Amino acid sequence: MARKSSKKRTALTHIDVKGEARMVDVSAKPATERIAVAEGRVVMSKATLGLIISGNAKKGDVLGTARLAGIMAAKRTSDLIPLCHPLALSKVTLEITPDKMLPGCIVRATVKVTGPTGVEMEALTAVSVACLTIYDMIKAAERGVRIEGIHLVEKKGGKSGHYRSAG
Repeated sequence: MARKSSKKRTALTHIDVKGEARMVDVSAKPATERIAVAEGRVVMSKATLGLIISGNAKKGDVLGTARLAGIMAAKRTSDLIPLCHPLALSKVTLEITPDKMLPGCIVRATVKVTGPTGVEMEALTAVSVACLTIYDMIKAAERGVRIEGIHLVEKKGGKSGHYRSAG
């Protein structure tokens, strides 16, 4: 059963008793299947979205390039976020859906691993980089593009169990 996080944690896991940053020791934790889903939006004008959908953006295939960038970013998360563990990811998928009502693109990443620690940061990194790639590829057509709402949608596995965002 999905639940909102109900545990109040008083200690930050990446801060030691002296208040210094540290990498969490996960060596005693069992390897379990862990999945995280993250989402974000790239908001733009209808005209710019039309360029993406029609395949007429100057830099080429916006959605395909952003999808690859997100997958590559998930695999490199520990190189970007100092205290993240390097993980042997078993699955990374990026779904990028053009939305005419937004107007813009909805970016969703699903990341899976069997290991002693979760993949929330990998999913969030994948979404962030995919959104940034979309921005980079269309900025010549529109400078006012906005990246919004990057958040964790769901996580499964591990000691803290199943989490699903309320919104």
